[in-house]
Amino acid sequence: MARPRLLISAPEELFASFFSVRERERLDRRFAWERLGDREISAKFCRHLSTAEAMITTWDSPRFDDRLRMLAPRLRIVAHCGGEVKPRFSRALFERLTISNAAGPMARATAELGAALLLYCARNVDFYRAELKKPSNRIYEQVHLHGSSESLIGKTVAMIGFGRIGRSLVDLMRGFDLNWLVHDPYADRRLERKYPVRFLDLKELLPKADMLVMAAALTDETRGILGKANLARLPAGAAVINIARGGLIDLQAVRREVKRGRLRCALDVTDPLEPLPIEDPLRKMPGVIITPHIAGSGRHVRQEIARVVLDDLEKFFRGKRVANRVTVAMLDRMT
Repeated sequence: MARPRLLISAPEELFASFFSVRERERLDRRFAWERLGDREISAKFCRHLSTAEAMITTWDSPRFDDRLRMLAPRLRIVAHCGGEVKPRFSRALFERLTISNAAGPMARATAELGAALLLYCARNVDFYRAELKKPSNRIYEQVHLHGSSESLIGKTVAMIGFGRIGRSLVDLMRGFDLNWLVHDPYADRRLERKYPVRFLDLKELLPKADMLVMAAALTDETRGILGKANLARLPAGAAVINIARGGLIDLQAVRREVKRGRLRCALDVTDPLEPLPIEDPLRKMPGVIITPHIAGSGRHVRQEIARVVLDDLEKFFRGKRVANRVTVAMLDRMT
């Protein structure tokens, strides 16, 4: 049987970060494949699309509207290296094609960074690092005489969103005996039997959120959910940790609260201001930890994503169910 014609949309270096030698050998065995690095739908891209039966996309691929069906009449499946597919393909394409994603491998890695930032904030490490940069050893005396009060063990932590990332984070942190307060109107309440969580509405949760982890998808409903009014409902000294999407938070409102010294934050995402402008005061402001969107970017994560994508493509061309297909019904609750 002829190997399906596969177009991989990725610049060379990005492609290499996903597909190791082993995955490339697997590509060679299963597909007649070619790679293009174009970020726009050029004439060259159109020529290759015209014969493709399958396509792999990455975050540097073009975005596709309904014209894709005309440009690629033989195309049957698109497998995306990552989780975010809703803004990359028009809604109609999800009805006419099989479109899959590979969000699973990113969840545990993102939760790992969430755990690191949660511990870092809970133990107030940034404060102690700043004290030790001063030409003084006074902090040693203060800790010696009074001790330190920071700890995460047995404490209450709040979270907005309880999908793959949120559940992975709770699992990773089980040894700390945390009590989790969660806001997610779509999560199955029976999850309270499996996880040490209690579901609350947002207004009830925020005043109790000394530590607040953002783990929700970015939808019309959640965009700006942590704006000026809701930030004001957080207790003084609270830390906001965002490992999900920057659009969940009003960045300007966060700047004001942190500058006042009322809140702290740890942000792995700041979109749409990403990269965060060099002159942005958040980069140097006390009480702020910024990381450059590293949560799910590990090379090992990318290679696992490649394996998930190839699994789905192979299943599709064997006539089997694609494990990670994204349907139209799923889109409204996805980033």
